[in-house]
Amino acid sequence: MKLFKMRRLKKWFVPTFSLFILAALPPGGVVQAASDGGHSVRIPHPLLRPANPALPSLFIIGDSTVRNGDGVGAGGQWGWGDFLAPYFQTNRINVVNDALGGTSSRTFYRDRWPGVKAMLKPGDFVLMQFGHNDSSPINEAVADSHARSRGTIKGVGHETQEIDNILTKKHEVVHSFGWYEKQIIAEARDKGATPMVCSLIPHNHWKDGRAVRNKNDYAGWAGEVARSEHAPFLDINEIITRQYDVMGQEKVKPLFIVGAGPHTSRSGAETNAACVVAALKGLKENPLEKFLSEKADGVAPADLSRPESAAAKPE
Repeated sequence: MKLFKMRRLKKWFVPTFSLFILAALPPGGVVQAASDGGHSVRIPHPLLRPANPALPSLFIIGDSTVRNGDGVGAGGQWGWGDFLAPYFQTNRINVVNDALGGTSSRTFYRDRWPGVKAMLKPGDFVLMQFGHNDSSPINEAVADSHARSRGTIKGVGHETQEIDNILTKKHEVVHSFGWYEKQIIAEARDKGATPMVCSLIPHNHWKDGRAVRNKNDYAGWAGEVARSEHAPFLDINEIITRQYDVMGQEKVKPLFIVGAGPHTSRSGAETNAACVVAALKGLKENPLEKFLSEKADGVAPADLSRPESAAAKPE
């Protein structure tokens, strides 16, 4: 009899507890799949919010190369967004890293951007970096633990693909990588914020003694989006790879986690954060210039008009 009651309790508890979790999901919170006896339980990942809402805020959005997990270095992996705040006067501007691992431009725009957008006010800033997960499958054949259904159509065009999303169980119109970035730019501006576009950080890939660039795909497409929408473009893909060329392949190895794709160690993330600041300082008009801290004074502006521009190194 006790065993029968326990089974009935489990049948009631699992779905009810799952509904409770979903009901508690904060606006814009992204959920991640977890396993519970074969059932799919979705766990909220809340957005971070400005420490002082009265100040302007810089919202950083992107994937795990910007913020890995909870931003505490799990598995030795860090994102560059975790090390950007010291380059700013945080008594004058909030630096809010709301990037989330596993997201593409599509899934971030669908699931997490509404919550970020709701926090935007005139005078805020949005710094985005996407691309690493956009090359994933648009839809999955099987809804297993590895399924993400997060890919986008390649390029910046107006093509669409209609799917029945195997994970969300909803009909969805999928757009291009560029379309999602353009939507974020337009919607940020509608809220009075200034959007800025980063190209994606590079992998630790080499060819003929040089770090491999991504000009022919997501880095190049991000640049196209920024130019067409007249948004500031931070070509950190080029800035970082130029720095890698100077350092050499052996010295670059410790900047990455072995077997973890583009995911960086602490030193790698710090290097990338400095390169983001170098990119900002290299803009003809840097919208964040007045908020930079003394630490940023030690970073030279990136000059990509010169063939071998020296990229910034963290202090």
